[in-house]
Parts: sequence; structure tokens; C-alpha cells
Amino acid sequence: MCGIAGIVSSNPGERIEAATIHRMCDAIVHRGPDDEGVFVKDGTGLGIRRLSVIDLAGGHQPVFNEDGTVWVVYNGEIYNFPELRPELENRGHRFSTHSDTEVIVHLYEEMGAECVQKLRGMFAFALYDERQRRLLIARDRLGKKPLHYAFADGRLLFGSEIKSMLAVAPELSTINQQALLQYMYFGYIPDPATAFTAIRKLPPGHLLEFERGEVRISKYWDLPEYGTHQPRSEEECLEELEYRLAEAVRIRLISDVPLGALLSGGTDSSTVVALMARASSKPVRTFSIGFRHDDFNEAPYARMVAQRFGAEHHELVLEPNVVETVETLTRSLEEPFGDSSMLPTYYVSCLARQHVTVALSGDGGDEMFAGYGRYRIHSQRQMFERVPAWVRRWYREQIHPRLPRSMYGRKFSYNVSLPWRERYVDAVSFLPAFEREIPLLSDEFRETVRQGEDPQQILLRYFDQAPAHDPVSQMLYVDTKTYMVADILTKVDRMSMATSLEVRVPMLDHVFVEWVTGLPPEWKMRGKKQKYILRKLAERVGVPKEVLHRKKQGFALPLVHWIRHELKDLLLTVLLEPRTLQRGYFNPKAIRRLLDEHFEGRRVHSGRIWRLLMFELWHRNFLETFRTADLAQQRDHATSMRGGMG
Repeated sequence: MCGIAGIVSSNPGERIEAATIHRMCDAIVHRGPDDEGVFVKDGTGLGIRRLSVIDLAGGHQPVFNEDGTVWVVYNGEIYNFPELRPELENRGHRFSTHSDTEVIVHLYEEMGAECVQKLRGMFAFALYDERQRRLLIARDRLGKKPLHYAFADGRLLFGSEIKSMLAVAPELSTINQQALLQYMYFGYIPDPATAFTAIRKLPPGHLLEFERGEVRISKYWDLPEYGTHQPRSEEECLEELEYRLAEAVRIRLISDVPLGALLSGGTDSSTVVALMARASSKPVRTFSIGFRHDDFNEAPYARMVAQRFGAEHHELVLEPNVVETVETLTRSLEEPFGDSSMLPTYYVSCLARQHVTVALSGDGGDEMFAGYGRYRIHSQRQMFERVPAWVRRWYREQIHPRLPRSMYGRKFSYNVSLPWRERYVDAVSFLPAFEREIPLLSDEFRETVRQGEDPQQILLRYFDQAPAHDPVSQMLYVDTKTYMVADILTKVDRMSMATSLEVRVPMLDHVFVEWVTGLPPEWKMRGKKQKYILRKLAERVGVPKEVLHRKKQGFALPLVHWIRHELKDLLLTVLLEPRTLQRGYFNPKAIRRLLDEHFEGRRVHSGRIWRLLMFELWHRNFLETFRTADLAQQRDHATSMRGGMG
């Protein structure tokens, strides 16, 4: 795994200095502590920080074609490179390394931008074609690896992380207020927006070509139509599922460095470990964390799975310094990010990195096999569609505003009165329900974003685009395009890369995903049984029944406890300080009321409070720190210039 960065200029005569690209790479050294590669020529510069996984000695980047006219920097793993390489050699291409990176160069020579269609894996790469004076950047189909870009003053800048771009172009740091509103709704900023107006995320399954000063973005992949193939029997479905997932796991075991698995003790990661154990000649190394709070401690289940499959198990029961961890992580987060499970993801990555460089995870199983409870809940709420739309609208407009705020079921009754798609979006949006009770946003911020798009329209557009006819499949499509990419995979990438650990995700192998997408919804959710066929497979490969038939926790943590205890002083200090309240985003009275209700035990607002804390700490620990450092750098530069002129 690596981090990439670079600049390509269309301005005549402009040169990109190696020192500039080096500064971009320095900002993301955590993504690749093993090696740095920088190549500049005229108006082009490409940089790479490398975490060595395959071809440790010979995999230095950038990688070139035979005559040095095509160069590439790349973050990820191409799992089918052993098959692609001999095909390219038979067509006359000469390889100078044993790495998967070089396959991209020669595929491009054969196919141009269409080379991405041949790649199976996770990737973000930048390729420069000197003859055509063309930059091609591309991101993998499901968004496992990040890629950002900005076009300004005739230059295209790109980077795995935003901080690499801000390191050399601090003028790009103008805040995107509309994106911050999206964060307040969802707890993350959906692609393609970022927290900075000038910087964009390249969406999954897209590529960007920059040529002669023009930027062209195109989609090269999307999820296929849902529910297109019906297995003849459950046994047939299980056999093919087992074959396809086992293959996705097996090809991810290619590595020249130690490899293991992140084991939460849930269905997804346990199934991955079972298939790893079958494919490996040595015991699988597994890693899990636990908490002393029994309600959130999944360690016994992970231990049970590890024992069943003879794994070399590593377990850490945490008594973390939560305040210190939160402060540390928010210094590296380039955007506000509200998923509290980033903490256990970070902790387990730290544990794994002590023993391995690569780890497999079970991420993606919920979006592929309908694992979240909300799919079942919203399927059950379809009954409310029988109530005439005008009656439900009349309730929202005339009755709901008059109900006492403390009335039991008030929030539920409003939600079920909505059309079903809006009902789903309302349920996964954190801000609107609270705004109906207490105006949380300030009048000033509300006016600032008034002309922009309602963030809920982002999700509703994906509903419109979904290649599916049934509600469950439509919900899966929306979550795969939004929550999975901008929350789950972003969390996994940032937290693992903070520890220089590469995480591979077999359930998001695109060949596997295309097959699973084609299954009708009853194979994913049957009655109240979620992940129906995946759980059947887990039983088949030996995952203990105690693991499969228990309440879903995910990567849970004792957030309610921490907010009431370890984090309480930090919360009250940070969220009620004038410095925070005067930023102009929130209504101070609403913030105080929110905290009072929570700490007095009248209501539980843990999730909302956490997201507010992350929002403010992002301002303090990333944004303000970056801007202070930039001003200091400008002063030092001005001083050195005056000294030189003396």
C-alpha cells in the first residue's frame, strides 16, 4: 500500500520542481514508510510513498515503460497481475520488475484509458503519457483506495490524501460550507465533494484525463442490475457463493510480507478467516480487541473463531486513553468524520501492525448481503405505504407540529408518514429529526447554505439511479454508493494507513460483487433473517453457531459510557467554549440543551454529541493547525528573501 501525489501543468514553460513533489510526499509518509520515489520532467511531477508488499527489492516507483515515455505511480494491489503479465509479454512487452505496478504501464500501452477494465483489485493510480502530454488518474470500482484532485491556474494536482495537496497549495483550503452541511446530515461527506471547495474526490469506478488544459471525467464501471439470476436451489447458490468468495480470499493472500486478518467475531470477518485457514499452509494470524464493558466486548467470540480454525490469535483488551486518541486522530483527519468506530479500527490496526504488514477484513458484507438492521426495519415499514399519501402529508403539516416534543413515538410517526424513499433517507440523516425538535443550526449558517442543495437529495438521486426494482436492492445500492465508500472504506483506509497497515477486502472483489448483486433479495434477507445465504455459508465452512446467532454489534465501542465519563470534561470544555460557539454554525442554546438532556439522563444523544465533538476538533486540530503552519512558513520564506536581498 502506498500514497501518491503529483502535479501536471498545462502552462507553457512551467517547470515542476522535485522539492515540491517531495513536500507533497512528506505529508503522507505514514502511507508508505519504506520508500519514496519522485520523478519530474518539465511541467510534470509524480511522487509516491511506498509500503513494500510485493517485489520488496525491485518494486520502486515511479515505474516506466521500455522507452521511458509512460510513467506511473500507484496505490493498491492488482491481484490478477500474474495472469496479465504473461499475456503482455507475449505481445512483446519487456518487464523490468516483478511488481504488479508495471502491468498498468504496459496495459495502458495496449489499451489506453480502457486498461482499467482489465484490473482486478484495489487501486488509485496516476499515469503520465509524455508523447500525448496526457495525465490519466483512476480509482478502483468500489472506492477502496482514495484519490483527490484539484484544477487551478492551469495545473492539475492530485493526491491520496488532501493534506499532500494543501502542503504545496494552501490557497486550496477555502471551506466548502455545503459539504460541512452534508457532514452534519450524514456524519461524513459523500463523494465527490470534500470539505474544501476547490478539491474533489474522484468517485469510485471513474477515471480522469487531463490533456491540453482540459479535464475529462468518465465512469468506467457501476454495479450491475440487481436480481438478474435466480439459483435453482439453495445448494447451488451455496456452492457458487463458496467458490467465488474462496477465490476472492485466495488471491488476496499474495504477499512478500507477513499477512493476517482483522477478526471482530462477527459473521463477515469469521467467514473470511475460515476461508483463509483453508487456503493457507500456515496458521492464520488473527487480531482482535476487546473492552472491559461486557456489552461491547466481542473478544470472546473472536477467540472462539480463532480456536476453531487453529489461528495464531492476538488479542488486546483495551483501557485506552480516549481523550489522547481522539486528539491524535483528529490531527490527521482532513475532513470532519463522525463514525466513532474509527477508534476500535485504529486500535486493532495498531495491534496488527506489530506483527504483520497486510491484513484481510470482512468489510462490505453488510452492503452486499443486507446486514444492517435498517434494511429489515424499512422493509417492515412498507405497510405504511397503504395509507393515502395525502393523509400522511396532512399529518406532517397539520398534526405533527402541534404534538408535545416529549410525546412518545413523535419521531417515529413523522418518519413513517414520509414516502418510503424519503423515509429511509430521513432515518439515516442525523440532523433533520433533531432540527424538527430543536433548531440546531444558527440562522447565520442556515442563510449561508440556503441556496445550496438539500443533502438528502444526494441519496435520493442514487435511489433514482439504482439498477433495481425492489426496495431492499435499492437501499443496498444507495448505501454502497454513499455510506460504504465515504464512511466505512474511508475509515478503514485512514485508520489502517495511520499505522502503515495494508487492509484487503475480499467481499468487495468486484467480480464477487457483480455475482452477489445479481442474486434476488430473498437470498440476502428472508423474513427477519438477514445475510441469509452468507450465514448459511458461514455454517458450512465451520463458523461456530454461537457467533452466527447473536445480536449484531459491528465494531462497537462503549461510546455512551465514554461520553458520560472519560470524554465528559473534554466535551463540556470544547463544545461550550466561546471559541466553538462563535464559529457561527450552531445555535448555542440548542447545544447547551442537547448536552443538558444527555448528561441529566433525560435522553441519549451520544451519536450527535460525538459528531459535534469531531466537527470542532477537526477545526482545531487539523484546519487551524494547518493554517498556522502555513502562515509560519510564509513568514519564514519572507524573512529568508529579505535576508537574501541584504
